[in-house]
Amino acid sequence: MSTAIADIHEIPAESQVNYLNASYGIKSWLLTLDHKRIGLLYLGTITLMFLIGGVAAVLMRLNLIEPTGALVEPDTYNKLFSIHGIIMVFFFLVPSIPATLGNFLIPIMIGARDVAFPRLNLMSWYVFVTGCVFALYAVAAGGVDTGWTFYPPFSSSYSHSHVVAMALGIFIAGFSSILTGLNFIVTIHKMRAPGMTWFRLPLFIWAMYATSLIFVLGTPVIAVTLLLLAAERLLHVGIFDPAIGGDPLLFQHLFWFYSHPAVYIMILPGMGIISELITAFSRKKIFGYSFVAFSSLAIAIISFVVWGHHMFVTGQSIYAGLVFSVLSFVVAIPSAVKVFNWTATLYKGSISYEAPMLYALGFIGLFTLGGLTGLFLASLATDVHLNGTYFIVAHFHYIMVGGAIMAYMGGLHYWWPKITGRMYPDLWARFAALVIFVGFNLTFFPQFVLGYLGMPRRYGVYPQEFQVLNVLSSAGASILAIGYVIPLVYFFWSWNYGPPAGPNPWGATGLEWTTSSPPPTENFEHSVIVTEDAYNYPTADVTSE
Repeated sequence: MSTAIADIHEIPAESQVNYLNASYGIKSWLLTLDHKRIGLLYLGTITLMFLIGGVAAVLMRLNLIEPTGALVEPDTYNKLFSIHGIIMVFFFLVPSIPATLGNFLIPIMIGARDVAFPRLNLMSWYVFVTGCVFALYAVAAGGVDTGWTFYPPFSSSYSHSHVVAMALGIFIAGFSSILTGLNFIVTIHKMRAPGMTWFRLPLFIWAMYATSLIFVLGTPVIAVTLLLLAAERLLHVGIFDPAIGGDPLLFQHLFWFYSHPAVYIMILPGMGIISELITAFSRKKIFGYSFVAFSSLAIAIISFVVWGHHMFVTGQSIYAGLVFSVLSFVVAIPSAVKVFNWTATLYKGSISYEAPMLYALGFIGLFTLGGLTGLFLASLATDVHLNGTYFIVAHFHYIMVGGAIMAYMGGLHYWWPKITGRMYPDLWARFAALVIFVGFNLTFFPQFVLGYLGMPRRYGVYPQEFQVLNVLSSAGASILAIGYVIPLVYFFWSWNYGPPAGPNPWGATGLEWTTSSPPPTENFEHSVIVTEDAYNYPTADVTSE
């Protein structure tokens, strides 16, 4: 992509003035308006939440080694799976890519100097941290035992755990999502560089735009729903509890109206990252750019009308079930468009198997398997048998962990040299990607079999005949945990000791690779003018550093 940026001289990264060394001290970070520093603040916060949610998951898997429960009492197990689900979904997966890589990259990728509302951007981080504090208080004070879905009347009338504190944490964090989405929409609309037309935008920007629409339109629904839940619990107003005149199915409709689009909040940014990685490491222009771009918008729109497939066994009308089933199959079409176009891009490409590309290829395989198993759950006949079993746990994790987190890791490895100005050890990075892939499949593939055989989810005990598969799953979780720790170690190492990366270590196209690594506070030394389409690899003038 051509720009009017002057050539970058070979100056060591540590001697350049950049966003990391432009100012020092805790105050310069806590009061920063630089979107790149705010992205790093989010990165540190969600990494902490990921570790907390991961510890809960490890304790669950250790407990399930024995059929009678090897580690904790059933009440404690209920709290472990609730804490794991709530922390991972609302405090890691939802903000993971948008708040970190989205914050860091969107202005640079469109040639802007910052987001449209820098102060609002900083405030969104403080709002998110406030939500985290409420959630961590609920965990420290004794936990929550409602599951991540908070279904009443158990959550509103019968649970004696810290439901209100956790619900308030999610409610507050939701405002962070709304502010972030609003900021991104205005930034993408109004702050693109001259020549950066809609159809020259990187596909990561299209994915973030679609995600931001869901943030703004969907998040208020879950916020109001949890507020009503807290009101019923505290004031005993009959909203969801049938004993006092409420309707528990109303909660499920409201909850899933947000929470199914929330799945795409988690996966759409990952799809945008995969589009960037596939083109960069196959040295080819993306196949069917406009189809991939519009499929992101199609997913965002259709995702709002498929929530009812979570409620096939609630007694809803058979005609409603039929409509939701058909729509659930329809929403798979734009996802399939992306997978086919990525595959076509790889065809006859000059593929290099760097660590980011390994995560991208892993994403395609795992997300495809997760998507195909989702069709079983979109069908009324099979969902009746599989609903509430470990099949759903496996399907959800193949989408969220095998998809969203694989893409998140791939994006971190791809843009880490740009973020820090330093490279990480390539062999360790490839090894970690392999460990994560093997550990993930060993953890969750046996759960498809367990679910098919009828093992219910959320149980701390199970029949003896399921032990072998559970032990396999627990062994895989141990491998997966090691796979996540390895990048944490070498990222810390590379921040201080990694070799300088240079402006464009991958030989990639895109505005972010035309500025120094790390970028200056203003992102670019000179004004940017875009004269070429995205991913113009056959004619792009790029040099691998």
